[in-house]
Amino acid sequence: MARFSRIEVALKMKETGMVPVFYHADLETCKQVIKACYEGGVRVFEFTNRGDFAHETFSTLAKFVAKETPEMMFGVGSVVDGPTAALYIQSGADFIVAPIINEETAKVCNRRKILWSPGCGSLTEISKAEELGAEVVKIFPATQVGGPDFVKAVKGPCPWSSIMPTGGVEPTEENLSAWFKAGVHCVGMGSQLITKYIIKNNDYKTLTKEVIKAMAIIKQLQEG
Repeated sequence: MARFSRIEVALKMKETGMVPVFYHADLETCKQVIKACYEGGVRVFEFTNRGDFAHETFSTLAKFVAKETPEMMFGVGSVVDGPTAALYIQSGADFIVAPIINEETAKVCNRRKILWSPGCGSLTEISKAEELGAEVVKIFPATQVGGPDFVKAVKGPCPWSSIMPTGGVEPTEENLSAWFKAGVHCVGMGSQLITKYIIKNNDYKTLTKEVIKAMAIIKQLQEG
């Protein structure tokens, strides 16, 4: 059962402004990454559904998160159908992120009041996702879809849309500034933040420092 409601997750996404996205087959690596991000101020974290038995890794991590990083809202991404969403919800997912719109997934999540953030690539898809109950929509792949200019264009006729770009977002002042000035709700960041160097060298202190730095930039942009 989810520890946080969809409203709580949506508000925390807005408050912190950043959702790290990560997958690794090694359980201990995942634990270290989650803890490093938590120490840096992250409170919403997306585990990617990738590979065989990923749900088993997630289930163990969900228990770890509840005990070691209790304020962390822990969800899963790359979910493309209802049965997979149900599997992760039963394993404790606080939210579900998808690269596509799937109505069955929407129904499964809405029934349990769990946030569902589907991937969209057009204003029509964003509108359809919101019609199906999506509080925060994901644009993916964000750079290829049109980048900050796309978000700005969408917010013109639909200022109520809450948008989370994922794919190509960088933890730099220049890049984050472009996204937040365009009006994003929050940003999802994967390998640009949790780099191969950090994982290869088990350099989790550097990850915490990078998270703190990115969070400070976002906070400044939100206040400005």
